[in-house]
Amino acid sequence: MSDKHLKPGDQLPHFILNDENHQPVDISSIIGKFLVLYFYPKDDNPGCIKEACSFRDSFQDLVDAGAVVYGVSSDKPDSHAQFKAKYQLPFSLLSDTAGELRKLLGVPADLFGLLPGRVTYIFSPEGRLLQVFKSQMSPQKHVKEALRIIGKNA
Repeated sequence: MSDKHLKPGDQLPHFILNDENHQPVDISSIIGKFLVLYFYPKDDNPGCIKEACSFRDSFQDLVDAGAVVYGVSSDKPDSHAQFKAKYQLPFSLLSDTAGELRKLLGVPADLFGLLPGRVTYIFSPEGRLLQVFKSQMSPQKHVKEALRIIGKNA
């Protein structure tokens, strides 16, 4: 695991990951909008369903606030496509199959390193980290925290 952990004020590092349609998403194309990257352990497990659906249910509020949302896990694009369709998620899910983005941002693991961390990063329209929110056990608080931080910085 990397010792690097992004801190508020740090610049978003460049990355490209495939979405649920096997299409590359170049993060440098997100300029001038808030960026919400939420990392979750696995498609279709109870906590991850709650988290994804809470982002779905608040998606329009996030868009209205000028944000772009991406969910990120190590699942493959085909798994993401099924998860997205099953729960009618209006945002893309990115496949970090090798865990490279987790390492790049320093996303910590939970439960003694056994479970990929549930962490949300909120970046400013200039690409600076505003806030990191970590809570494995409160998946629905992630979207509330994202909306609070974006509202404070809009």
